[in-house]
Parts: sequence; structure tokens; C-alpha cells
Amino acid sequence: MTAETISPGDKQAKRLLRLYHLYRLTIGIILVLISSDMDNPLLTSANDALLRSGSWLYLALNILLVVFPGNTRRPGQMFSLALIDVLLLSGLFYAAGGVASAIGNLLIVSVAISNTLLRRRLGLLIAAVGALGIGGFSVLLSLDHSASANDYLQVGTLGTLCFAAALLVQGLTRRVEVSETLAQQRASEVVGLETLNTLILQRMRTGILVLDERRYVQLANHGALNLLGCGTLDGRSIDDCAPALVERLQRWLDNPVRRPQSLKIERTGLELQPNFIALDQSPQHQTLVFLEDLAHIAQQAQQLKLAGLGRLTASISHEIRNPLGAISHAAQLLRESEELNAADRRLTQIIQDHSQRMNRVIENVLQLSRREQTVPQRLDLKPWLEHFVVQAREVTSQNQHIHLNIGAGDFKTLMDPNQLSQILDNLLRNAWRHSSQEQAQVRLDLFIDRDSQLPTLDILDNGPGVAPELQTHLFEPFFTTSPQGTGLGLYLSRELCESNQARLDFKPHQEGGCFRITFAHGRKQS
Repeated sequence: MTAETISPGDKQAKRLLRLYHLYRLTIGIILVLISSDMDNPLLTSANDALLRSGSWLYLALNILLVVFPGNTRRPGQMFSLALIDVLLLSGLFYAAGGVASAIGNLLIVSVAISNTLLRRRLGLLIAAVGALGIGGFSVLLSLDHSASANDYLQVGTLGTLCFAAALLVQGLTRRVEVSETLAQQRASEVVGLETLNTLILQRMRTGILVLDERRYVQLANHGALNLLGCGTLDGRSIDDCAPALVERLQRWLDNPVRRPQSLKIERTGLELQPNFIALDQSPQHQTLVFLEDLAHIAQQAQQLKLAGLGRLTASISHEIRNPLGAISHAAQLLRESEELNAADRRLTQIIQDHSQRMNRVIENVLQLSRREQTVPQRLDLKPWLEHFVVQAREVTSQNQHIHLNIGAGDFKTLMDPNQLSQILDNLLRNAWRHSSQEQAQVRLDLFIDRDSQLPTLDILDNGPGVAPELQTHLFEPFFTTSPQGTGLGLYLSRELCESNQARLDFKPHQEGGCFRITFAHGRKQS
């Protein structure tokens, strides 16, 4: 019987049950008022006392059912409630004199309401009980008083209406339930899509803002908060956080065809490219704002450029390196000739130096194109770094000095030792190149960062340092401040660090330059 009743947890079923209680109480009160009026036309038969008693019984019983509803969750009790109501109304139908009263119509309404709570056979059974009550009590009344053909026609009509009301209400209820189920499914899908869209927006690196006509932020994802350097923006005016963005927005509103200019965010130091889209369907005249980090875009462009350059260099490396080797060898032989004067020897040295530089560029680009897969290992930086410094001192000249300072702490990390050696070789060559020519001093400081609690290595030199306007370009490919440099060493070192979950940055220093490697934790990621 569980399948034949509405689920008790359904809000619609609870509303219908309250309506059913209210209907029965209202009918009981009306019947009591009518039966208490001695001059009422209904009280003309010999069953006036029975009608009066039955009305009070109907009202009292319904009051008890409302005050003490019992466990209406069970289908059997719901059926019993409807059955008692139909039987009592059938008895009142008999006491009021049959079809001449209006109680037959009330019984049809009761059958219809009960069929909203009962399904299929149970609902039809209630309709059958109502029809039998009308027909049976009409036959009993006809034994005492002769009935006309019109009375029998009305009895048949009332019985038919009981079944018609039950079938009609059940059909409508099923349609409503199907519509509600479909609406709930659609609502659940909409909520799921909204949650998915919110998750996608928050995960996007592109900053997204939704502004109303007064430039108050209605939506801001994590990317926008990070790019603008704000903790929260919801409900705030964008004028307070990014006045430069407001200026670009106003220019775009004046001329939507014109591409907005980039802007510099002082709080984060990032250069952003804004784009605006007017949401025409929005009643609040909302504007969708996209913020993109130009540094990230430039990095992607550089990676594409290097990838294409690597493929090109790999395909023509033999075509370049063979003639280059011949030129370098010929210049070396020519330089050994005793017939050359000093000026010619200088020219041959220039040829050989630039041939070697071109060869280094080819080697670095080839290394980018055929980079081996990173194999991180659990590495204790303290003994590893001590061994590395011993090996590096063996190949240094007399005016080159390496100093190693190791602080206290746990320096275990996950790192590919071969790639770490390649990174430090590049940074040492860069430090020697920019250090003092008389006494080149390079210091390696290994310590635990106080903020991140991560192993950190500083590579410092005693050179003139790097100008502030050049510091943002240090890790760009082919950017170099030295005639002997290729411009790929620092870029390759940062790429190798990132592939090992580490980070390479340049830190301004009072004396010389400082490159900092921040290593990852020493536990394997699940």
C-alpha cells in the first residue's frame, strides 16, 4: 500500500491533509448549526434527533482527529480516516432525508478530497463506499416513503459522480506529481549547473567581475581578487579598489569599439589587460569584466616561440653546427699562423669567441626541446650542497671564491639532483660573470624561510647588481646584460625549478645580486 499513497514527507500531501481537516471541521460546524435550528426545513422528518446527534458526533470526532492526528504516515490510517468520514456523511445523508438534502453533494466533495491523498484501488474503494452508502440508504428511505423516478435518477447520478470525481482527481493528481517531479529534477539540474559554473569561475586564472550600473561588484572570482590584491569585493564599489580600472571602463563606455589599454595595479605590481562586455539582457545594466595577466600571456607566447624554435633548431642543428665547427677550427688554425700580426690575431679570436657563443645558444635551445622528464627524489640539501661546493671549487680560478653558509633546520626536499646541479651551474656561471673581476665572491646561504617554513637557498655575488628596470626581464628568454651571455640560462633554470615544484626569484640586495631558490616540502604528494 505504500506505493498507493503520497509520501508523508511531501509538502503537497501535508497541505492537502490540512485542507481535508479544515473541510471536515467546516462541514461539521455547519451541520451542527443547521440541526440546532428547529425551524430549519431539514428538520421536518422523523430523523431530526438522529441528524442532530449525528452532526454533533461528526463535529466531535473531527475535532479529536485534528487535535490528536495520530500516525497519519501510514496508508492504513489515511484510508481509515477517509472511510470514517464517508460512512458518517452517508449516515447523515440518511438522517437528513436522502437526495432531498445537500449532504450527497458534500459526500462527493469528501470523496474527491480523499482521492488526492489515496491512490488507485484505495481511492476507488472510498468512492465505491460513498456510492453504496448513497444507494443503500436511499433504498432504506424508499421503504418508508415512496420514491419517484427522479429520486432514483439523482441517486444514480450521485453514485456515478463519486466514481467520476475519484478518477478525475486521481488523474489530475498524477499529472501534478509528474510536473512536480520534473520541476524538482530541473531545479536540481539548475542548482548543479550553477554550482559547476561557480566552481569553474573560481578556478579560472582569468579574473572575472560583474558590475552593476553604479560599478558595485556583484560577483568576483578568486582570480580577480588575486590580480587586484583585494581580500573581498562583493557589494563594494570598484572605485575604491581599482580606480585605473574605472577609468578604462569609462573610456570603453564612451567608445566600445576601442580596445581598452592595459593598467598597472600598484597593490600587486601586475600589469593587467581588461576587457568589457555589456550584459544587454540584464535589468540592472550589468557589465562583465575580464582581467588577464599580461605576464602570463607573454610567458605562454614565449613558450610557444621556444617550442617552435626548438623544433626548428633540432631540424637544422647539423646544418648549422657543422659549418660552425669548420669556421671555428679554421679560425683556430689561422690564429696559430706565424705570419699574422696582432690585429689579425684579434680578429681570429673574435671569430672563435662568437662561434662558441653560437654553439652555446644551439645547445641551450636543443636542451629546451629535448628536456628529460623530471625524476624527483627525497634529497637532503645540506650534504648534497656541501659536495656540490667541493666539486665547484676544483674548477674555479684563483680570483673566484665560493662561500657556503648553512643554517639550522631540516633541509629535506623533493628534487631531481641532476636538474638541481644544472640549475646551480647556470646560476654560478651567471654569478661569476657579474661579480667583481678582481676578487669574485659568491656566497651560498641555505636556511629555512620564517614565513613559509620551506628550505631556501640564496646565491649572492659581489657585482654591481641589476638595475630595477631590468629585473622584470631577467627570466625572459634571450634577454642578457652580458655580451658573452645567451639569455637562456636563467629562463632554463626557472623552468627546471618549476618542474620540481620549486621557485626561482631575483631578490634585490644591497651588495650585488641575489637569486633565491625556494624548495618544496620533503614529502611525496599523494
